[in-house]
Amino acid sequence: MYRFAIEELKKWKNKKNALPLIIRGARQVGKTWLMKEFGQTCFENSVYINFDNNERMTELFSYDLDTARIITGLELMAGHKINPENTLIIFDEVQEVPRALASLKYFTENAPQYKIVAAGSLLGVALHKGTSFPVGKVEFLDLYPLNFMEFLMAMEKEQFVQTLQNQDFQMVATFKQVYIDMLKYYYYVGGMPEVVNRFAENMDFNEAREIQQRILDAYEQDFSKHAPHETVPRIRMLWNSIPAQLTKENKKFIYGLVKEGARAREYELAMLWLTDCGLVHKVHRVTKPDLPLKAYEDLKAFKLFVVDIGLLSCMTKLRQDTLIEGNSLFEEFKGALTEQYILQQLKTMKSLSIYYWSNDKGNAELDFLVDNGESVVPLEVKAEVNLQAKSLKTYRNMFQPKYAIRSAMTDFRVDGGLINLPLYAVGELERQIKETKDVGRWT
Repeated sequence: MYRFAIEELKKWKNKKNALPLIIRGARQVGKTWLMKEFGQTCFENSVYINFDNNERMTELFSYDLDTARIITGLELMAGHKINPENTLIIFDEVQEVPRALASLKYFTENAPQYKIVAAGSLLGVALHKGTSFPVGKVEFLDLYPLNFMEFLMAMEKEQFVQTLQNQDFQMVATFKQVYIDMLKYYYYVGGMPEVVNRFAENMDFNEAREIQQRILDAYEQDFSKHAPHETVPRIRMLWNSIPAQLTKENKKFIYGLVKEGARAREYELAMLWLTDCGLVHKVHRVTKPDLPLKAYEDLKAFKLFVVDIGLLSCMTKLRQDTLIEGNSLFEEFKGALTEQYILQQLKTMKSLSIYYWSNDKGNAELDFLVDNGESVVPLEVKAEVNLQAKSLKTYRNMFQPKYAIRSAMTDFRVDGGLINLPLYAVGELERQIKETKDVGRWT
């Protein structure tokens, strides 16, 4: 399995004044594997410490946070000297020992020669418990499930990825059925590493569903184990309402669908818990498409997506036979899976801020607006081949954007200022936004 995040880790390793790095992400998105793979492929040695139920490490960090003493303890644990020039130190499940998290500040200040990478599945939740956090003394890397490009590579379709990255859209169109078939698999399997790995080996859809259900059950157990007791029922109700929220025609989150008569303030803590865990993504509405989009954010209106499209398809009981019914899969649940798919790809593009737009009358809604710091780009998502983007037309008439992107099951083409990008090529969206200074070059 290959993760593009390994390239970000290599850049971090080669920085002159690299701070300790914290990898954030939901449980089971592959943080542990990534850190170990990084240690094995980019360092001569690595020292792996898992803080979960590790009394010895709890005791080591409970005395004081003197870095020399801590290094000695880590060396005793590892059974060899730690040479900072060629050794990666890995702190896993670091939220279980908050003082280990706090120690990163002192490594930055007193022992910056050591390369330390840390991760914790519930790190965001831990920070709300008064944990002493090394503000300004660490760097962050967000890790998500495999995106579609990584999924293709896991399925041994590296040449198809290369063709997309080369933007050879004529060749892409020639082999589009392969891309479509792989995209159908991705809608069902998703990007959770264990599911992808086993599916790539066995091509067993039932096995994929079993693993997905096990992951969902583990998330439910996390609710009970780690969340405040009085909040657990609301977390469960909110989490379980998401499929119904996304299958509405208007996908704006409605608290009344969680429970009749429910109000926002009753679910604030539950929402915060799920977002801090990385299990849900909030996409807020903006009232005006100007830079920066955050300045026009409507905090009361948002859509809610889950961490992975495969988990969503499991939650919605998507049938296997949908995979062979032409392209109807992309229209399932009123396009909910397709919008989830697009959001999931956008989240892996670190330069983009993601929002959506709707007019004040509520009769026009644009699926996504992305802001790369230089321009605001409208993105319309169409699950079906028949393209009728009325909301995009309304938006373009109102705001006259230099160019817009529409993603659907069509071949790549450019119509004036409208770039039609196939759903399976969305992974190239970030680069196209960056490179497209003048739409004229596409024509």
